[in-house]
Parts: sequence; C-alpha cells; structure tokens
Amino acid sequence: MDTRFLDSFVAVVEEGSIAAAARRLHLTPAALSQRIQALEAEMGATLLLRAGRTVAPSEAGLAILDRARALLREARDLRALATAGALAGELRLGAIATALTGLVPAMLARLATRYPQMETHISPGISADLYRRVLVGELDAALIVQPEFALPKSCEWRLLREEPLVVLAPAAQAQAEPHALLAAEPFIRYDRNQWGGRLADRYLRAARIAPRERFELDALDAIAVMVGRGLGVSLVPDWAPPWPVGLEIARLPLPRPFPPRRIGLLWMRGGTRARLVRAFLES
Repeated sequence: MDTRFLDSFVAVVEEGSIAAAARRLHLTPAALSQRIQALEAEMGATLLLRAGRTVAPSEAGLAILDRARALLREARDLRALATAGALAGELRLGAIATALTGLVPAMLARLATRYPQMETHISPGISADLYRRVLVGELDAALIVQPEFALPKSCEWRLLREEPLVVLAPAAQAQAEPHALLAAEPFIRYDRNQWGGRLADRYLRAARIAPRERFELDALDAIAVMVGRGLGVSLVPDWAPPWPVGLEIARLPLPRPFPPRRIGLLWMRGGTRARLVRAFLES
C-alpha cells in the first residue's frame, strides 16, 4: 500500500474537501481524487462520502482513520530514524494564535535554513486543546501558555517568553489611572476559557475590581481593535508583535505586581521526534 494514498485520505478528512486537501498536499484535485479512488479500490470499500463540495468519511473511512494516522506517524518515524545524520522528518507543531504570528515565523525561518529536509506541520489552537493533543500524541510539541497545574513527569517544558498583563485603553486615556479605567469604563474581557483570560480574571479578583462587562471574546487582535474604536478598555497579556496596525491605543502597566503570562514549548520526553523538537528549540 502506498502511504501517499493514506496521507491523501487523511488530508481530505481533516480539510473537509478535495480542493483544500489538494492545496495542502500541493496536488491537483484530479490527482488527489485518483489517489482516493485507488485507495478505495484497494480497500474494497467507499471511504469518503461527497455532498457538493464537502467531503466526510464514510463508516468504513471512520473505521480506518485512526489506524491510518498511526501508520503515517510510524512511516515518518522510520524516515527520521533512517536519516538520523541529516535530521529529516516531520514535526507536528501546535501554536496559540499570538505565538503563531509573533514567535513561530522567525523560528521556522532559521529552522528551514539549518535543516532543509525537515518538514513542519502547524496546527493552531487554544492552549488547553493543544496541551491535550500533545499528551495523546497527536502533536509532537506545542507553543502554549504555561498551565496553572503541575505538568506530568512524561512532559518537558521550556519557557520562551513572559508577557505581563497590561490595561488596553484608547490613546486619549493614556494618562488615566489603570484601576480607575478598569472599574469605570466598559470592559472587553479576554475569554475566561483561555488560560491567559483566567490570569486576567484572577488579577481583577485580587484587586477587587468588578468591571462593567460589555463583551467577552478569545481573540486578542479583535480586542485591541475594539479598544481602538472606543468600545471600552481591556486587561490582556502584552503579547509578541505584530499588533494590528493603525490603532490609537495605550498599553498601561499595572500598579501592583502580578505573575505574567508565560509562553513556552511543551513536548513529551523521549520518542523518535525528540530530536526534531530539540532542533526546533535551538532555532
């Protein structure tokens, strides 16, 4: 069985369409469809159900999906072992949104220069979900917010960046007292489902501030834009640039000390891809 056909099947399931999977694999839709047809003929079963432009796995497709992913991981591991001197293979990396734009591009640029045979597949997400995916083996490593709980002994952690909380306010309020702004102005809350949002919530509770909540959302860029439009103030981590351009906003430091949001890399100890993770860290 050609593993490229399995890879094509998994890509179509994950992307939800032939066209999107073809772009991901740098194939034409026709070539990808031929691969799927060849795999279905070899399996003797229909693996995908088509409805317009969308595609979903059939019952038979769902039955083999997890095993197909496992086989592909094992094939990539064999390649990594066979090319130990060249440091080749695929690194499955997760990243939160601000790390994806502020940290990952420069790291990947250096990685590509040092190790041109390495491939990196990046999955965006929130810290809690990416943490789970590392633990179950779906990702090799993830750039996430440091959890508030103790990590399992099977995990490794490397701190990469600390981001203090700041009050975001319209530029016209740059000289105002931060706590007074948080208490009096409409408040745009960083989503408490996010680990960084919980950190901001803990600060408000510790400072005994009950803000006048207007919105709650999980996108820091969107929060900054709303503050720039005069919709309120917010309490967020001072995340790595780039920030939205053209905004007239102030970033005000807090008047009392408080732990920062800590961004780092999480991965599992050992494993055939530990070398790839260390190479990524070196960058």
